[in-house]
This record gives sequence, C-alpha cells and structure tokens, in this order.
Amino acid sequence: MSPQPKNLGELRRSPWSEEKIASRTVRQELRENLLQKLEKGEPIFPGVHGYDDTVIPQITNAVLSRHHFILLGLRGQAKSRILRGLVTFLDAQIPVVTGCEINDNPYLPICRACRERIAAEGDATPISWLGREQRFVEKLATPDVTIADMIGDVDPIKAARSGRNLSDELTIHYGLLPRANRGIFAINELPDLAGKIQVGLFNIMQEGDIQIKGYPVRMALDVLLVFTANPEDYTARGKIITPLKDRVGSEIRTHYPATVAEGMAITAQESWTNREGKRRVQVPEYVREIVEEVAFQAREDKRVDKRSGVSQRLPISTLENVLSSAEQRAVRSRDSAVVARVADVYAAIPSMTGKFELEYEGEMRGADNIARELIRAAVGKTFTKYFKDVNFQAVVQWFEIGGELKVPANAASGELLSQLKKIQGLFEHLETLGVRSKDDAAIQASAAEFILEGLWAHKRVNRSEERGFFAETRKTPEPREPREPSGRMPRRQFN
Repeated sequence: MSPQPKNLGELRRSPWSEEKIASRTVRQELRENLLQKLEKGEPIFPGVHGYDDTVIPQITNAVLSRHHFILLGLRGQAKSRILRGLVTFLDAQIPVVTGCEINDNPYLPICRACRERIAAEGDATPISWLGREQRFVEKLATPDVTIADMIGDVDPIKAARSGRNLSDELTIHYGLLPRANRGIFAINELPDLAGKIQVGLFNIMQEGDIQIKGYPVRMALDVLLVFTANPEDYTARGKIITPLKDRVGSEIRTHYPATVAEGMAITAQESWTNREGKRRVQVPEYVREIVEEVAFQAREDKRVDKRSGVSQRLPISTLENVLSSAEQRAVRSRDSAVVARVADVYAAIPSMTGKFELEYEGEMRGADNIARELIRAAVGKTFTKYFKDVNFQAVVQWFEIGGELKVPANAASGELLSQLKKIQGLFEHLETLGVRSKDDAAIQASAAEFILEGLWAHKRVNRSEERGFFAETRKTPEPREPREPSGRMPRRQFN
C-alpha cells in the first residue's frame, strides 16, 4: 500500500486525482457509499432496532436523493444515534489543506487564506488527512445560540495582529457550520433555534452566501444538514420559519418499538446487565417482559402525557435497577446466585417516575401510585401470555380456606422457597416458565412469586404490605326471615 500524499503535488499524482474529488460533493459521497453498502447487503444502521421497514428505508431514500433531512420524533427514539451513524457512509479519510479551519478541498479551496497559500506554494502546499469521525459536527439548539456560534464573527484580535481591515475575509472567526465543511452538520431540537439563526441556515442551504457583521462573504460550503425535532414543536406555528421547512428535502418520523420483542432487544442491547462478581446473574425472560411492558402500558395510559412521550430509557434504567435490587438481596442474604424477581420491579420504581410526565388526573394520583399500577398491569398482561388457559383453582382455594403468605423483600431464596412450597398446586405450573424442580432455589422462587403476582394482578387473590398474599374469607350468610309471596315481610302479631 503506497503512503498517503503529503503535499499537493503528490496528491495530483495519486489515485486521489482532481477528477475524482474536485467535483464530488459530500452528499454525492454519501450516496455512492450507501449504494455500495446496499449492494453488499451490509446493515445500514447496526444496533438500531424496529426501524427496518419504516424509518431506515425513508432515510435511505433521503440520502440517495442527496436531501437535507429532519427526523421528527419523541424523546428516546434513537434520533441522535441515527444521525451519528451517518458517518459510516463517509469515506474513511479525505485530503484537506493542512491548517485550514474549514477543511478546504486542495483542488477547490473556498477560503481566501487557502487560495492565497496554494497560489504561493503550488505543489508544495502541505496536505493532511481527515478521518470520517472528524467530519461530523453536532450542536444542541438552545435559545442562547448566536449567529456567531453557528456562522462566524469578525475577530478584532486577528485583524489587529495582521494589520487588516475588519471587513477583510481573513479576519473572520468561523462558526460551527463552516467548520463542518465537507462533512455532516447535525442540529438537535431545531425549533429551539432563534428565527434569525434559522435564516442563516436556509441561506447556506440554498444560496451558499452568508453575511458577517454586514459584510457579504460568498462561501459555497459543501455540507449535509440534518436535524431532529419534536413533532409538536416542528408543526407548531412560529417554531420553524417557513422558508427553512421548505428547504428541508425529507421529513422522516421516528417511533417507539412496535412490539414488546423489539423493545426488549433495544433494552438488552443498551442496559448494563453484565455485572462483575462471583455470583451468577440471571434476569428471567418474564421479568424482562414485565419491565418492557411497563413502558408500553405507560405509552397507552391516559394519565401519562402523550406529547412528552415515554422514552426507551425507562425500561433500560428500570432493568438495570431491577438487577441491582436482586444483587443487593443476594449479597445481604448470602445467596449463591443473583436472580431477579417481580418484587425487584417494584423496587425499581425510582427509575421510572422521572421518565414520564403526568396529566392532571395522574398528578392527583401521584407518580409512585401510577408506576405501581403500571407494573401491576404489565404483570397481568405478561402472566396472561404464559398462562392463558391454565387452571389455578387449587392455588386460589388454598388462600380461600385461610392460607396467607408474606414474602419478605430480602428473604433468602431457600427460605422463600420453603414457604412457597406450602401452597398447594403452585409448583405444578413452573414448567410452563421453563423452570424445573432441579433448578436453583432462586430461579424456582422467582417463578413462583411471578405466578402469585399474576394472580393478584387478575384479582384472583389479594395482596397487601401488612399481610402479603391472602384471600378474603367467605362469610356465612345470615338467616333471613321468610317473605310472603308478594315480597313483603310477614305481618307481626301483637298481643
């Protein structure tokens, strides 16, 4: 492999000829490399789940069309992750003029400093190589962002040191957008940008000219602009100026996972569950499903604000907290294994309450109570999936004849298992969950507790903090006085 060219002369004699890169824009580069990925059958956005048939084909169309585009979606829908994934469509490296602030193309420089340097040094002009990761510039839009931050400003110190007039192009301190030249410029939460900043953006997108301190500077920037926004903010009047919306080529809507299985795949990928330590760690599949189902229940609950959404970070944080609760219990009780239980999902409520905004009715109930109700609904739905047509009459009858069981939160698995085995018919159903009698005590106890929680979710048995699991005893009905056929009480005889 030949060494990379170090100056403009070597670059001209290399495969990086003027014909190859002088007229090849960054959007054309993205298009060509994406087509190669499609031909090879490579994944477009590795690690992004649930968008294969919806969002990713639309992004592919936008890139192939060489469009600037915007992703519209609620929080926690992988918008930023997708934008950062666009760098994989860029070349591994590109040549730039050494020391240039805006990554000038050696064959087609747009800043005056580089043009003068190449004119003076010719083929001896030094060349550097810019990696794809350095060609992605990201900015979170906030109301305090200025045009100087985005476009640039006159630098009086630079003017004084060089003895130049302030209107000279060489006195400009470039902002983020020019520094993203020949790359991708991403703006998160676009509607939060002030209107005058948005004007500066659409001028760059369409006309390629900017004004700094009233001095017009023609700069044909080569950049792909991509944005993210909340759908409500984007469509609200006054949030986005119309000319900017008109210049965005494609508007793509993201969404939350469509199925629990898709959500579980994302949560498993993003959550920290590989804990170090001497104890074996296990989160049963039904516990993972319950955690994911909590997010689905929250997104459908009328007491949760739909405009804010329920981020995928909720099940991610919850699963990590569930495992930490199980880990803490195992250490305290000296269990040999860390196995999560449904009780650990309730212990993880602090990781849920900050992840959703409540409507008025929900505020009246309180976030903790809403979270408990969401967990109970999630347990009930998951329980139905595993035990749709299973008869638990023997278990329910054990409670109805006076049986009670209180499950201490930090009870050792062996101790809990011995208590659970007193319930008639309970362990006959563990095989449905893939649990066998020879399995670890912690696994059996977790499965048995899930069944009891499922019966409580479906109101087959009761549960309280004081008594644990129980059933209301049936009261013997009091004898009633006989009635006359008309339904009236019999007349009393008085002496």
